[in-house]
This record gives sequence, structure tokens and C-alpha cells, in this order.
Amino acid sequence: MSEKKKISLISLGCSKNLVDSEFLVGGLKQESYTFVDEPKDSDIVIVNTCGFLDKAREEGVDTILEAGELKAAGDIESLVVMGCFSERFGTELRQELPEVDEFFGTTDHKEIISYITGKDFSKNDPDFQRSLLTPNHYAYLKIAEGCDNGCAFCSIPLMRGLQKSQPLEWNLMEARRLAKQGVKELLVIAQDSTSYGWDLDPKSSLHEMMYALDEIDGFEWIRLHYAHPAHLHRDMIKAYSEFKHVIPYIDMPVQHGSDRMLKLMRRGLKSEGIKTRITALRDVNSEIAIRTSIIVGFPGETDEDFQQLMDMIEEVQFDRLGVFTYSEEEGTTAAADMKDDVPRHIKEERLDAIMMAQQSINLKNNQGLVGETDKVIVDKSTDDGWIIARSYRDAPEIDNYVRIKGKHTEGEFLNVKYTEAFEYDLTAVIINE
Repeated sequence: MSEKKKISLISLGCSKNLVDSEFLVGGLKQESYTFVDEPKDSDIVIVNTCGFLDKAREEGVDTILEAGELKAAGDIESLVVMGCFSERFGTELRQELPEVDEFFGTTDHKEIISYITGKDFSKNDPDFQRSLLTPNHYAYLKIAEGCDNGCAFCSIPLMRGLQKSQPLEWNLMEARRLAKQGVKELLVIAQDSTSYGWDLDPKSSLHEMMYALDEIDGFEWIRLHYAHPAHLHRDMIKAYSEFKHVIPYIDMPVQHGSDRMLKLMRRGLKSEGIKTRITALRDVNSEIAIRTSIIVGFPGETDEDFQQLMDMIEEVQFDRLGVFTYSEEEGTTAAADMKDDVPRHIKEERLDAIMMAQQSINLKNNQGLVGETDKVIVDKSTDDGWIIARSYRDAPEIDNYVRIKGKHTEGEFLNVKYTEAFEYDLTAVIINE
């Protein structure tokens, strides 16, 4: 495989996986390989898999099988699989998917490059040759790998190991490099960002790193994701009153609102503690947008537990919310010790009920913005004459958006006035051009 060939990389799953893909692409580009968008136009297909939930694993298998059909037809020469699914179930996948030439784990960048190039990979460590797969105006900064939390439902530590924080200076160096590339919005991610630095020697902390990132020239917005509420330090909360470029947005998965469920989930904090932190965040910055994630149908979840969750959602009024049905993950505490006893149709009904409640909250919040002015960032322009943009309240891919008539460059910031509200988007007009 040492002859230079065209490569297509299919990156599945979360933003942490996307960063892994970017490191790999960067390393292979350093070796003068060309990347193409369509698998059928390539010689080598690499699939970076997600192994977190049943649906993600099914998507991974379907994607591998589709690529396998291209290989069987002679359209591609080689099929390589990497990522979380491969890391955890590599032995089984080797037996079940013989069309795959080789499987690799989540951090095997050098091994993959060696496999494809046919030589030992030693120069230009791919970690420092990252090639962005996002639009040019935003990028992710993965500050740590793995997780120590041991939540009952979660298999991440089984696939990505225990927490390993990137050294503070490495994160700052990578952030400065992204800023020099023209990135305007930096999205800080980890499995649990609030535990950042606990494992370093000397120890560091999330608030120390966020203050340092806030001083880097070039970023207009810095956005924090995946903050575990039990580990959200008071100094990090206080910092939201002092930042210049870290925007008032926090992605903080609470998972449930019932104390009994939170204990069974091994989340380390009761509902009152979660609400106390939310109140503290809103006290230091009244503009803060709080996104969360919820799991319904966890083993043992009763109607009373679910009602407590609904009550919490109505009380807290999260600005953005995602909800998932519980999926039993082999090797987790929940899978070992608890019976998945909530019927699928009940899980789906509860998911729908939460989404309907959140739709009403979204619509009310959006209606309250009509007539107000704001700054938004342009993500793209459509063929029918609309700009698709986002406010500071909205992360790319997962949150709401703003529609504006006209045509502007990706990554451009615009001053707008909101004119119409819907459940998941707003329309606006440009002002002060």
C-alpha cells in the first residue's frame, strides 16, 4: 500500500471522534496522500466508528458493509476500520466482517499511517499536523481523553480508557495554531471537561485553562462543552462573569431529575445540587445559555421518577436540551446489575413527552427574542438566498439556527434584529452594515 493512493475517510459519531479523524487526515496529508469525498472515487476507505450506543454501532456496521460492497465490486482496493467500536469489539468484528483489511483503535494514528504507507512512521507526529474537517471558521479543541467517572450507563471508559488530560501548554499551543489558521469559534470538548487537569503533574484545572484560552488573540467565541455538573467548580462558575471571548454558553449534561435515578446512574449529585449550580451560573451571568442532555428509560425508572424529571425541566427551563432513550451497554454497571425493564414503547413515549415540553420552552424563549438585536456567525448560504447562522446560544450541528435573507461569507459575524420565531429557529434582518 506504499504507492500514493486516494483516500476517503468516513467519520461517524461525536466531535471527539471527529478530532481523531482530523489528526489522522493531517498525518496522511503530510505523507502526500490525497483525500476525496466520495468512497467510490477512492482507493482506500477508512471508517472511524462510534461504539457508544446500539444505533451508532448499527450505523457503523451498515457503513462498513456499504464500503465492503465497493471493495467486492473492485471499486476500492482496501477497507480500514478504526475508532471506538473497533477498539472495543475488534476481535468479534474481525470474525464477522472479513471484508475489512485491518482494524485499529481510537489512538492508533501512527499505526494506521504505517499500515497505509508501508513504512515506520516517525517524522511529523500527526498530532501536530491536524487537518480540519469542520468549516474553516470553527474547530474543536479536545483537552482530554477518556473518563474516570464510571457512570452506570456509560461505556466510554471501556473504549477510551481513564482520563488523560492534555498538558495545559499543549492545549494552548494547539489553540494558538487554530487561531492563526483563521478559526473564529473554538469549541472546547472532552468526555468530562470539568475534570480537566486533575491527573496532570502539576495539577491544573478547567478554569485555569479557560482563562488562558480567553487571552489568545484571534478567537471571537470560545464555547465550553460536556461539563459534568458534579465537578463544576465555583471558580469556573465565577469566571463566566469575567470572560472576554468565552461566551455565556455551557453544555452540561444532567441526565435526570430524580434523585433515585441519579443515584442509580452514579452521577454523584442530587437534583438540588444540579439546580444550585444552574442558579449560580445564571446569577453570575444572566445571559448564559445552558444546554443539557437527558436519558429516559434507565432501568427502574418509574412514572414518579419520570414526573420528577419533567418537573425539573419545567422548573429549570433549559435553553437547549437533547434526550436519549436508555441503551444497555455491555460491560457497564447498569448492564451487569440491573434489568432493562422499561419497555421500548414507554421509553419512546417519555422521549416524545420531553421533546414536546422542550419545544414549548424553545418557542417561548425564541418569541421573547423577537425585536431584539444580536450578533450571529454565518455557517453557510443556501442556493435559495438564505444565510444560515447561529447566535452564541447555539453550537454547530446540535442547536438552533438563525435564517437571514442575503448572502455572506462563512465565518462572518453579523449584527441582526430578530423578526420571527419558531420552535428551533428564528428569522432575522441584518442591521448596521
